[in-house]
Amino acid sequence: MQQNDRLRMPAEWEPRELTLMSWPVRAETWLEGLAEANDGYAEVANAISGFEKLVMVARRRPDKDGRVPLAEAKQRLASDIDIWDLPHDDSWLRDNGPTFVLGDGGERAACTWRFNAWGRKYQPYDADQALAPRILERLGVHRIDAPFVLEGGSIHSDGEGTILTTRECLLNPNRNPNLTQTDIEEYLRIYLDAKSFIWLDRGLYGDETDGHVDNLACFVRPGLIAMQVSGAQGPDALSCAANLEILGTARDASGRKPEVVTIEAPPPRSCQGETLTLSYINFYPVTGGLIVPVFGRDGDGETKKADDRALGILGELYPGRKLHPVDGMRIIKGGGNVHCITQQVPLPQKKA
Repeated sequence: MQQNDRLRMPAEWEPRELTLMSWPVRAETWLEGLAEANDGYAEVANAISGFEKLVMVARRRPDKDGRVPLAEAKQRLASDIDIWDLPHDDSWLRDNGPTFVLGDGGERAACTWRFNAWGRKYQPYDADQALAPRILERLGVHRIDAPFVLEGGSIHSDGEGTILTTRECLLNPNRNPNLTQTDIEEYLRIYLDAKSFIWLDRGLYGDETDGHVDNLACFVRPGLIAMQVSGAQGPDALSCAANLEILGTARDASGRKPEVVTIEAPPPRSCQGETLTLSYINFYPVTGGLIVPVFGRDGDGETKKADDRALGILGELYPGRKLHPVDGMRIIKGGGNVHCITQQVPLPQKKA
């Protein structure tokens, strides 16, 4: 890779080598404990391994209850999943992991962002801050350190230079209080070769990440965006209306007005008095498939109907891919879902 190469952030549907995840370790994150979290992560990881290679980060150091994450991961995961013993503080690799980019000639590199645990919401986070460089060293991928705070779940790329994000997150003073929207756009131009930005207003209600876009909206392909909406009485009704208005006038890097397909949010659910931020958009595309969180497996009839509607729409949006539903309730009790706990590693695209 040459020093002046532009570094394009590829779309998630481009060819990939593998998926990265990290095993749950921070008990206080999970409303109903690490045992259920382990069940959820194992289900997702084993599902992904049926489509493509998966690497799970799981530290050897015991948690505060004496459990050894590395041993638990080995017990729960399919035999073809690689497990890497690396130190980490939490299990949301989308956010503290590397963001991979491709150079002009298709060479692969990765950006590491500064990570402050979503505005210093959890302590400590020093091992998570150091995890991306350790992963890149293990992969043998060229590393580029960016000088500002960013989480991978706060941005989405169409692979052609358009970045989808939210003001609620990227302009939150608990991330980069001295940076303006113009400053952040300039950084994203430098590090991701971004050419156009679609700034949605707010993310979903109750999202402790301060409005990550991967709960709200994503590119299905260039020129097509899927977005979750709520009914007129839902907590996201006003913000959804505002975001749809923004998308109605948006233009991508190619000058197109994106088509928008909406997916209705599931009925509200709570756990221990806390409203859960349920999202069908927080799915993860894999090679030949789609890993989709659903929320009605416990027999909630209305939620099951919402699950079926969402799966039907996603099946139409992704023809030719096998839909693999997983129990999103196990993961959302930690604050995120399938997309939040995964990170794709694209294949290099060497050009002749």
